[in-house]
Amino acid sequence: MLEGVNLQATRGERSLFARLSFQVETGECLFVQGENGSGKTSLLRVLAGLTPPSAGTVRWKGSPVQQLRDEFRRELLYCGHLSGLKDELSAIENLVAGALLAGDPVASCVVREALHQAGLQGRDDLPVRFLSQGQRRRVSLARLLLQRRALWILDEPLAALDVQAVRWLVGLIDSHLRSGGLAVITSHQDMALVNRPHVIRIGV
Repeated sequence: MLEGVNLQATRGERSLFARLSFQVETGECLFVQGENGSGKTSLLRVLAGLTPPSAGTVRWKGSPVQQLRDEFRRELLYCGHLSGLKDELSAIENLVAGALLAGDPVASCVVREALHQAGLQGRDDLPVRFLSQGQRRRVSLARLLLQRRALWILDEPLAALDVQAVRWLVGLIDSHLRSGGLAVITSHQDMALVNRPHVIRIGV
């Protein structure tokens, strides 16, 4: 279970959100909504343990994530706004290197299959600087097939994706939740998940 208890985040002297509490249980998805600048990305970074909250606590399986550290990171997959890809490397090289750094080494043939599932046949050996924004996003999201983690935190994962890629991603999330995973997602677009997600809106 992921739990936020009285969370608060500030930017300068401005409070983005305060006294925010929620729980996400096994097999559930939390959908975070809000206008640009409302603090959605800040909330996801707090939940991922990348930024400390101004107040409150994030708990994973009942324990504060600050205490769990590497144990929590081993169960987390975070996909932020930026792709985190190196332009000079191919899609395959980026994902092989990323999996190794994450402690989940994987063979290039497995990465190639994941990229094919993401609709990148014929582009998996290209340096990613030659890929469109939507294709780069799919490379980044292919990590969901390679790094088996219980908690997915996805910041605007639908950005730049076409209809076919959106359908592929929604299917991945549905499968993750059916297998007992958890997800926290921000998006300006609706996602037609099989089980309707819990929704919180911030910045109101």
